[in-house]
Amino acid sequence: MSVPTAALDPSVCAPLPVLGRDVTVPLVTGGEVAYAALDYAASAPALQRVWDDVAAYAPYYGSVHRGAGYLSQLSTDLFEGSRRTVAEFLGCRADDQVVFTRSTTDSLNLLAAALPADCQVFVYETEHHASLLPWRDARVTYLNAPRTPAQAVETLERALAGRDPYGPALVCVTGASNVTGELWPVAELAAAAHAHGARIVLDAAQLAPHHPVDIAELDVDWVAFSGHKLYAPFGSGVLAGRADWLQAAEPYLAGGGASRKVARRADGGVDVDWHTTAARHEAGSPNVIGVHAIASACKALTEAGFDHLVAREQELVARVRQGLAEVPEVRVLSLFGDDAPRVGVISFVVRGWNSSHFAAALSAEYGIGVRDGLFCAHPLVRTLLGSDPQDPGECGAPEAEPGERSLNAIRVSFGAGTPDEHIDRFLRAVSELVRDGARWNYRTEDGRCVPDRGEAAQL
Repeated sequence: MSVPTAALDPSVCAPLPVLGRDVTVPLVTGGEVAYAALDYAASAPALQRVWDDVAAYAPYYGSVHRGAGYLSQLSTDLFEGSRRTVAEFLGCRADDQVVFTRSTTDSLNLLAAALPADCQVFVYETEHHASLLPWRDARVTYLNAPRTPAQAVETLERALAGRDPYGPALVCVTGASNVTGELWPVAELAAAAHAHGARIVLDAAQLAPHHPVDIAELDVDWVAFSGHKLYAPFGSGVLAGRADWLQAAEPYLAGGGASRKVARRADGGVDVDWHTTAARHEAGSPNVIGVHAIASACKALTEAGFDHLVAREQELVARVRQGLAEVPEVRVLSLFGDDAPRVGVISFVVRGWNSSHFAAALSAEYGIGVRDGLFCAHPLVRTLLGSDPQDPGECGAPEAEPGERSLNAIRVSFGAGTPDEHIDRFLRAVSELVRDGARWNYRTEDGRCVPDRGEAAQL
């Protein structure tokens, strides 16, 4: 998968307006500054367009599929229209289903619950925990981290060649790493999977907000992603793709909406006729506003010109990488090397710094929000850091004191709403912290590195 940039001028595409762009935060050194949100990989700020669409609909909110009233009918039309919008955004095939869930994690757990009996699952150790861990009831083969896209395909082909050729199999792979931002060779992996009689699910949580995703073009069987990474607020997600395994499985949740007909039997039991549509796995009252928000975000990205958004983001990626390369103490983490295409997600460590201390200083002294930790991808980060899998270190819970070596990394991430000034401030802050040190004293409190109250550093 490549990133289209050559024919597009990023200057023609300004940052999209997002919520929080005018929020100011206090600095420990005094005064306030506009908050620089550079943690898009965790949760991207909601687009102003999305928020406006949600606010316009909110007075008309009603329960879907179950009411004869006007607001219920309007909400039902909006809910099902959102399903069609998402299907179009993902390039779904005519017989694909779009199931609305709570998140990528929920989507992949739903698929895990729908696997046929004795299914073999192949997953790289490089996955986010959302796609690494749901397959507890299947026979799982964990694949070692590849060091090139070609090696990723070769590793998968070798593993699939040794499997039971007569049973069902599923490959799970990320589209863009939530640690390195590197793009994976999804179409090639899909071809390898299908050549060996396996299916493939794409974790697009980090790909969909940064790069067009087309199910038919990539030839993947399912795609999962989350609204809160696609510039939409609220807890909503999507699982889109082949209908047969989902239709054959017991409902993910049993309850109203999933059932088409329920009747008592003469022996006192209950017979249930379950839906065969996406409703089969959408029991309960759905998150209509969250679903509407996802559809609004899909429309906003499409109408803004996704290719132009990609081109501008690639310019920001190049600036960040060049700026970090100018600081010898900084080491950017990578699986596939400097030339690998990537989205706006970059992780790094700084020699002589505890990663949590560095992230805390960026926040407290510069008003910059990044993330430190293992990013819910513990095996991958430990591999990239060259540490033993048994070494301590947890997501967001550093065990080292400020100044001590930590087994975590720092992640900066950005996207369609990031202004140039945030990137410039981040690079200036990195350079100044490495050159001059922190201007404030810090301590560990409840597993987090925080500034000491009223204690400036002695420089």
